[in-house]
Amino acid sequence: MEKKKDSIIILSGGMDSVTLLYDYQDRIALAISFDYGSNHNAREIPFARMHCERLGIEHIVIPLQFMSQYFESSLLQGAEAIPEGHYAAENMKSTVVPFRNGIMLSVAVGMAESRGLQYVMMANHGGDHTIYPDCRPEFVSAFDAAAHAGTYNGVHLSSPYTNITKGQIAARGKELGIDYRETWSCYKGGEKHCGKCGTCVERKEALAEAGIVDPTDYE
Repeated sequence: MEKKKDSIIILSGGMDSVTLLYDYQDRIALAISFDYGSNHNAREIPFARMHCERLGIEHIVIPLQFMSQYFESSLLQGAEAIPEGHYAAENMKSTVVPFRNGIMLSVAVGMAESRGLQYVMMANHGGDHTIYPDCRPEFVSAFDAAAHAGTYNGVHLSSPYTNITKGQIAARGKELGIDYRETWSCYKGGEKHCGKCGTCVERKEALAEAGIVDPTDYE
């Protein structure tokens, strides 16, 4: 029996959300990417679109340009503003886009209710918890309660990777046969991954943890 298509996924085109897309493809009716003016949106979104076309899943891009106009974050200020180093370093907090997930999830919940869908999925993980408040378990549970209370059809937030590592996500992707060359991580958004920003460093560590030979083209 075919599983019911009851979910929307927030799909960036990065490792985590692409893995989630393949992991739960039987349940996903719609994938949404958000163009909020970050340095790397133009590099990520084509991968999101490609994977959806491959799987036959509807994909739309919703612009959130007001975020780059009014919000403060190094992600919105050009490649030269992106700090280099490990996510654990204090300077990485500059990459936070204030309440980004809250804003995107709110739009996705509205889309879910409009389409009669029951779940919104996002691919946050345990490694995000240190510097991204809107990836932490307490945010997930609070937003889930708000979405359920604020919609007639009781939409829920589903984030199955909340308490696992990016390496464990990569291991799941390996099981699913995902080619991580077809994903984008680098916050600088150049022609190649810089290999030095927090998300590039995390990408390298996750692939190594999963026993995957890194296929990424670095500068």
